[in-house]
Amino acid sequence: MSRSNVHLLDLPNEILLIILRRLNNIDVLYSLLDINNERLGILAQEKTFTNILNFVYIDNISVIDRFCIDILPKIHHNVKYFILEPIFMERILLATVYPNLTELKLFNFEQQIALNFFTNESSLRSVFQQITNLILINNDKSESISSLKDYTRNDKLPNMKCFSLKSFFRFRQLDQILSLLRRMSYLENLTLYLLIEGRNRIVDGTCVQNDILVYMPQLHSFTFYISTYIDTRDLSRKDIQQTLINIGRQNATSIVNYISVYTVVCSIVSLPFTFDYLVSLGNIFPNIVFSYVTYLQVQDFDAFRHEFFVRIARSFPLLKYLRIFNIESQLLADLLTFSSDHSQSYSMVEYPHLTSLDVAYSHKDYLEQFLNETKAYVPCLTELTVCHRHLKIVTENFTREATRRNCTQVKQLIIIQPLDHSEDHSHYFPSL
Repeated sequence: MSRSNVHLLDLPNEILLIILRRLNNIDVLYSLLDINNERLGILAQEKTFTNILNFVYIDNISVIDRFCIDILPKIHHNVKYFILEPIFMERILLATVYPNLTELKLFNFEQQIALNFFTNESSLRSVFQQITNLILINNDKSESISSLKDYTRNDKLPNMKCFSLKSFFRFRQLDQILSLLRRMSYLENLTLYLLIEGRNRIVDGTCVQNDILVYMPQLHSFTFYISTYIDTRDLSRKDIQQTLINIGRQNATSIVNYISVYTVVCSIVSLPFTFDYLVSLGNIFPNIVFSYVTYLQVQDFDAFRHEFFVRIARSFPLLKYLRIFNIESQLLADLLTFSSDHSQSYSMVEYPHLTSLDVAYSHKDYLEQFLNETKAYVPCLTELTVCHRHLKIVTENFTREATRRNCTQVKQLIIIQPLDHSEDHSHYFPSL
């Protein structure tokens, strides 16, 4: 029987498009444009591959060069949405004119890189004037976003309809954010994820109304998570909640959590909670389901009891990454209950999606909480960050049967102090 050979170009356009749509559109454009094949070149310029361009994971300068010199000028009319990092943003946005570009998402918005992008003198001024949807994701660990300080001196942004700013590190420049927002008087959709410190008063409903909403008469969608880290011992959640009700934000809640003797984290939150990242959550939090959260950091001045982790499993059904900061031992009732490997006084808690657990800066009881199979079942746990001494104690020098099962899938063991190479722990972590 003879075998027929079918070449890719023998396939009809409909089949080719089905195949190409399964590939990354950046790869499609890079591979098929300017290869002396008119048919493939036309297919690659379909709107499916050219409307949204994501360069975030492209670090090869030769790829960027080819796009800026050859590819982007050919597809510039189709480009509507760029996803970029500051390092290549100016090069890409100035490669040609994009008459239909209206959306821009900028990752890793670090102050040292993006300091001069948003000024009246910037070469990108005309580009930002046509943007209607701007999303800034700040990962600047210097706890500052002063890159916005010059942006606040610009003219109004009449075309800006949607704006999103997510900063996952604490910063002090709230006034600069507020100045920026006041220039967006035509804004219709606003999303803010802010962690603020260095203030002598919290951001509550009154602050939101007087400093933000009053400047946005056309705003009809406001999604927010705003946390203020402040030194005080006199803070009433009831009073904060009332400020949200006073401004008509009944579909919002507040969280007050003491993370040290004097430091409290006050958060105001729109509901439903649509972010995937949540930090500084303590013992007291709303009885709601955080359906989108995959990363959670919990911290409290008081100990976490077993009931707390039962609530965590119930309230965070998609949880993948969990960090625990708590040096307090679990209460005596929990310790007595958990002293036996065969105790069934408390229900076993299941975390079906948890892949990463960090208890390196916590009391050893929380490592016990997750490794003891009578208390927790973590079938997908592949990364464990832990204190060496605590690991030896909880596993009884890697001999304890009750903590063995939850260690079997761990592929990456991150330990503050290295393990003694003479210790045989391979049988305890067979997936390493």
